[in-house]
Amino acid sequence: MISPSNPILIVEDDLDLSELIKIQLTDSDYEVDQVTNGRLALEKALNNKYSLIILDIMLPELDGFEICKAVRKEDQQIPILMLTAKAEEIDKIMGLEFGADDYLTKPFSIRELTARVKALLRRAANSEPQDSSTIDKMDFGDLIIFPKKRSVQLDDNLIELTSKEFDLLLLFATNPGRAYSRQELLDIVWGYQYSGYSHTVNSHINRLRSKIEKDPSEPKFITTVWGMGYKFAELEELGIE
Repeated sequence: MISPSNPILIVEDDLDLSELIKIQLTDSDYEVDQVTNGRLALEKALNNKYSLIILDIMLPELDGFEICKAVRKEDQQIPILMLTAKAEEIDKIMGLEFGADDYLTKPFSIRELTARVKALLRRAANSEPQDSSTIDKMDFGDLIIFPKKRSVQLDDNLIELTSKEFDLLLLFATNPGRAYSRQELLDIVWGYQYSGYSHTVNSHINRLRSKIEKDPSEPKFITTVWGMGYKFAELEELGIE
């Protein structure tokens, strides 16, 4: 379980930047742990409890993508904020595909980083939507969601979802038939407003579909509303009365 009392792991080989992030976070009353080496970072991430990982991509010995992928195999819930040195979309998309929750492109405002950290920690601490907090089970035929346990089954098989993937699914499933724009999903699920980051939503939707849809190219549960965004299928479409 993620606890706000656990330290934040900063994985950054630029010592000046790492120290700047540390100062800003400690001034905001967060405990931090710093690592500059990719292999050591992975070892620390897998053997210690952290509330969040701030992860650079370009690192000695092991890059941030490999670290993110390895961490996600062991922990689906811990928030990961990835730092990219390039403005290229491919770096951002790859980070999200490997399981990062969010990303910042260097150079970035230290205030923006702090805002992202607070948003990710807030979402992790309050990840169970209020409207579903008293529901034990949501049955959609071969797809079953257990909000209290934050678990999902497809054809009686347990499906591993990241925290953001589960939040997205639960939001959709709680409001079947309602279409959400990408910006609305960013505001509701990520907890802050910004524009131009549609890849964040698109990437998470694609990963979610790959896990809960028998044929992701022909989605049954999460469908695209062209020109708008996405929605969860109407109950009638799923054959549920």
